[in-house]
Amino acid sequence: MLIPVILSGGSGTRLWPLSRELYPKQLLPLVNDATLLQETVLRLDGLAGMGKPLVVCNEHHRFMVAEQLRLIDCPAASILLEPVGRNTAPAAAVAALQAMVEGDDPLLLVLPADHVIRDAEALREEIAGGMPLAEAGRLITFGIVPDKAETGYGYIKRGASLNSGGCRQELVQDTAFEVTEFVEKPDLATAEQFLAEGGYYWNSGMFLFRASRYLEELEQFAPQILTCCRQALQQAEQDLDFVRLDAGAFAACPKDSIDYAVMEKTDTAAVISLDAGWNDVGSWSALWESGEPDADGNVLRGDVLTEDARNCYLHSSGRIVAAVGLEDLVVVETADAVLVAARDRVQNVKDIVARLKAKGRGEALLHRRVNRPWGSYEGIDQSERFQVKRITVNPGASLSLQLHHHRAEHWVVVTGTARITKDGESFTLTENQSTYIPLGVAHRLENPGIIPLELIEVQSGSYLGEDDIVRFEDTFGRD
Repeated sequence: MLIPVILSGGSGTRLWPLSRELYPKQLLPLVNDATLLQETVLRLDGLAGMGKPLVVCNEHHRFMVAEQLRLIDCPAASILLEPVGRNTAPAAAVAALQAMVEGDDPLLLVLPADHVIRDAEALREEIAGGMPLAEAGRLITFGIVPDKAETGYGYIKRGASLNSGGCRQELVQDTAFEVTEFVEKPDLATAEQFLAEGGYYWNSGMFLFRASRYLEELEQFAPQILTCCRQALQQAEQDLDFVRLDAGAFAACPKDSIDYAVMEKTDTAAVISLDAGWNDVGSWSALWESGEPDADGNVLRGDVLTEDARNCYLHSSGRIVAAVGLEDLVVVETADAVLVAARDRVQNVKDIVARLKAKGRGEALLHRRVNRPWGSYEGIDQSERFQVKRITVNPGASLSLQLHHHRAEHWVVVTGTARITKDGESFTLTENQSTYIPLGVAHRLENPGIIPLELIEVQSGSYLGEDDIVRFEDTFGRD
């Protein structure tokens, strides 16, 4: 059996202001209507013997990940929650250990959740071609055939062909090779030399191996990682549909990538060349490169008008963006932030995010619209002692039974039906009806209907932070 392992733990700070720490790029529809996470799963459709995916993600993203997989009718076999990020080697280790518990010894296809691949059929062909090698004990990485001298990726130098020997004789051309060397990100002159010589691939961060083989190599080359991951999984708690790794054990795990921990040390590494329109969407310029340009070389998303603009990436999330006389720029509009950057300077967006975090600015973490397991809320207006939100509750969903020590709330139903619990009593509100929740009163909001419930909430008080919540009962297992 082939088990996809989807690594969805990144934050994607270079794609701010669309990507935020609590709503990162893999959960966004940056190229198509589907999100990058959904596209990662959907492009595997048709692979023989494929089981349900294992997903490793940040615990803050768990409900969004589960919902996005449900929407494409591909629920995960398990969603493993990382209490802290520890890079890809530990993430793959807990997935391999979980896979060994749930099955015999499957092949694992380890994929980051934030890549764009234009030719999904080519990817599936190379995965299928590599499976016999993985079954024979090889640890496979996929090397991207380079089309330019790129300094932002590590490189893999190929060695002797592995198409002979019975594993891949069905292929007409050589695409599987021994690995001679992993090379760090080069300078431009070295990258140009690699391109001229041939035999070098970009390191994609995608892998294929048997679960037991990865664990064997990890035990040899990075035993502390394996020990910590075993302990974190053995002491894990089942939380609804999630596996919550033990925080102490996982935090003690060394940070390391699959490449550094295993692939650069093992003598069974193999590389399969992949020419499938791959892009790791690491920056706004990468999105421009992977997009579909208009006649002037502009890639446009959302409500955008241009006049004498060339080679720009222009993205509107809501308001109209009008671009006049621009060239080689990136402009991204969201409800609470606008980014304007030279296309060759977008790697520095991460520095803006770092400054926002240093100042305690919420724009680094959240959008104005915040997703919750029961629905969402969106900030409309706020001042020192009040704020106004638009709240949407999914059909059949309910918020926790809770109270606030520092704020009172007024609720006005706009659409749908609300069941309110207030101070031990329950009642129903419909459109244009309202209620008042005094400070310190236990209350709950539910949607008993079959359409989304929308209401306007006006909060007033001395402190309006989201941490002023005392939960007594919660469907979603939150404290």
